[in-house]
Amino acid sequence: MPNNYPLYVSPLDGAVKDLALTASCDPPAGTPPTPPGVLCGDFAVNTIQPTYQPYAPGTPESRRLPPQTAPTIGDRLSDAGVDWAWYSGGWSNANGDVDAPGWTNGAGPTCSDPNALATAVFPNCPDKLFQFHHQPFNYYESLAPGTDARAAHLRDEQEFLQLARSSDKACDLKPVSFIKPVGAENEHPGYASVTAGSSHLIDLLEAVDDSRCAKDTMVVVTYDEFGGQWDHVTPPGQGGKRGPHDVFGPGTRIPALVISPLLRGRFVVDHTQHDTTSVLATIERRFDLAPLSDRDAHVRDLSSVFHASRPRRP
Repeated sequence: MPNNYPLYVSPLDGAVKDLALTASCDPPAGTPPTPPGVLCGDFAVNTIQPTYQPYAPGTPESRRLPPQTAPTIGDRLSDAGVDWAWYSGGWSNANGDVDAPGWTNGAGPTCSDPNALATAVFPNCPDKLFQFHHQPFNYYESLAPGTDARAAHLRDEQEFLQLARSSDKACDLKPVSFIKPVGAENEHPGYASVTAGSSHLIDLLEAVDDSRCAKDTMVVVTYDEFGGQWDHVTPPGQGGKRGPHDVFGPGTRIPALVISPLLRGRFVVDHTQHDTTSVLATIERRFDLAPLSDRDAHVRDLSSVFHASRPRRP
């Protein structure tokens, strides 16, 4: 539900909760009924901490999401024998991977990096701007601490950079890589610098472009939100507009940049209708994987940007 702000007051008159879980379908006595058309049930849709480390220090178990068991895109890739990794800025520090790529907290017994959270307990030494809830695979039982899958697939962003920069004779990158910069470099309004984030993005792109991987690598740069609270374009499934959608409702449009030597002609904008799940659909169709949901099964993938027979360096 929307919260109350100086420039916006919810019409629900005090029945507003801006929390991590959806409203109850059967509210207890004394609680206003959930408005018609509002998603209700046992869903986590906002900032919520995972069961597993790393999570915000001091978060009680009752406030952490139970381990999830639904299949992930990582499970689909692993089952098909396709290697992959989630590379997160600050992961080694937050996860307590002492001396792994990206580790900056010495040998203990306390966290020695001045940018570590003051409440951190060695060896889990997260950066002050490490986003615990931005680590999607850490919510899943199949990637729980101590599993081989976690050790193989949840890695630090510095490892990705090392692999890319060592790829001068052969491509050492995995077939699928997800990269999530640490908070100071993710361009998020309120606590991050756009300049620092853009510079970091350039470093990542140059590391790939200078490697043997550049000749057949597709890079998708996108964001979790646009920063605006209003969009003049009606989203699919709303206001009579057709298109793939689900019960979680619409969202504002977000930027996406595709970089590849196989781009179709010299166009700047692709006018095909996509959404965030188009990234999933692209991976699924590239590696012949079953879709995770009805949503990614029906969206357009990003193949509309490609020219199949004329490679061209960007």
